[in-house]
Amino acid sequence: MKRAAAIAALLLPAAALLAACGEKPQTNAEGVKVDAVPWSGTGDKPNTGTAFTAPGWQAGNRTAWEQQLKTRAQNGQNDYTRDN
Repeated sequence: MKRAAAIAALLLPAAALLAACGEKPQTNAEGVKVDAVPWSGTGDKPNTGTAFTAPGWQAGNRTAWEQQLKTRAQNGQNDYTRDN
């Protein structure tokens, strides 16, 4: 009885280690997916946005996107220019 328990105690960790070797590789079968540029907006139609789109921003306009980021950084994250 003790011998069977000792054998089981040796075989269980060995089986667990061998099971880890059988894992399939995790690769992307579809290939690399490239995101759209951030200023392209959301939705399929041009100049569409969501309820979270800043007013006055036009989707697809890179210059307006960069200006909106600068404005948000200046007004929202700069404590010296922030209204109290």
